[in-house]
Amino acid sequence: MKQKIVMKVQMTCEKCRTKAMKIAAVAQGVTSVAIEGADKSLVVVIGDGVDSVSLTRSLRKKLGSATIQSLQEVKAESAEKKTDQTPTFYYSQYPQYPLYHANTVAYPDQYPLYHADAVVTDQYPTTCAIM
Repeated sequence: MKQKIVMKVQMTCEKCRTKAMKIAAVAQGVTSVAIEGADKSLVVVIGDGVDSVSLTRSLRKKLGSATIQSLQEVKAESAEKKTDQTPTFYYSQYPQYPLYHANTVAYPDQYPLYHADAVVTDQYPTTCAIM
């Protein structure tokens, strides 16, 4: 059962907002955290099985004043809506790094691949155990 919890928290600066988001994000069952409202004093938490009372207590302990404004059940989105979305492709302006597979390096086509199959032995073996 996903639920949406809206809490009014006393936040006077950006540092307080960051602290409130960190506290809410580490709570058990939280899937998303947002700050809303005209004066950015509402913390909106969405999650599954979130303990709103303990979350409010921990916000009160660190930030001063925190009260629960609303507690709602969030309806699950249908699977059809999720599959109808078009995928988003991201492109980077930086070149891709080579991939490493089983002792071979796959570079772009302009670089040749070299494999060493010969065993190299020392022409003058020593009796030293360290080397």
